[in-house]
Amino acid sequence: MMSEKNTNQNPHSESTHFGFKTVSEADKAKKVGEVFHSVASKYDLMNDVMSAGMHRGWKRFAVEISGVKTGDKVLDIAGGSGDLSKLFAKKIGAEGQVILTDINASMLSVGRDRMLDAGLNVPALQCDAEKLPFPDNYFDCVIVAFGLRNMTHKDKALAEMQRVLKVGGRLLVLEFSKVWQPLEKLYDVYSFKLLPLMGKILAKDAQSYQYLAESIRMHPDQETLKQMMIDAGLGKVDYYNLSAGVVALHKGYKL
Repeated sequence: MMSEKNTNQNPHSESTHFGFKTVSEADKAKKVGEVFHSVASKYDLMNDVMSAGMHRGWKRFAVEISGVKTGDKVLDIAGGSGDLSKLFAKKIGAEGQVILTDINASMLSVGRDRMLDAGLNVPALQCDAEKLPFPDNYFDCVIVAFGLRNMTHKDKALAEMQRVLKVGGRLLVLEFSKVWQPLEKLYDVYSFKLLPLMGKILAKDAQSYQYLAESIRMHPDQETLKQMMIDAGLGKVDYYNLSAGVVALHKGYKL
């Protein structure tokens, strides 16, 4: 018979958000992984459809704002299919280095293949943004685009990004944010009605796109994320609202 002591031993499990649901941290990591395994093959197509192609302009703007130059070292976190790695690789030239990372193997394989097809020498590494396998003070620029909201401990991830930056290096966070108030109702209809429908038709997966819509609503707004970056040790933090706040680009420096 199991002793009373053993019966009462319940391993402590922290809870967190998976979209609008409350789940254990372990379950969130598993569920987020399932979402991106499911959508990986259609990810680029869905991005183009969902944003009417605007995501490409947002990413180009981020690269221009980054201030990277020939020979710089860039870390692309949660880089998925590699759009930003490709743009940065062209910006920094053969003398520089871009490393593409993602925690999801399916997404990373898509990005790796795209880099090879483009003839770019961009290493692809599967890793957790909360435990980056890079030395302190290594990169001139770190960017995470549309990935921070899926991370369980955003504060840990931001602290890791700050750690691997050189002094004077820049962290860029491109992420869905709080839309301009007069557009909120229209944006809700788009997010919770049209987005899952498009996911069902184009990716055969309405549920994953329902989660993506919910995860945007649970992500910190512009000012909250700005403060989180400051708390992580970054300075001169500011942000740009793009497309009426549908997306925000935050930029901070390691001082």
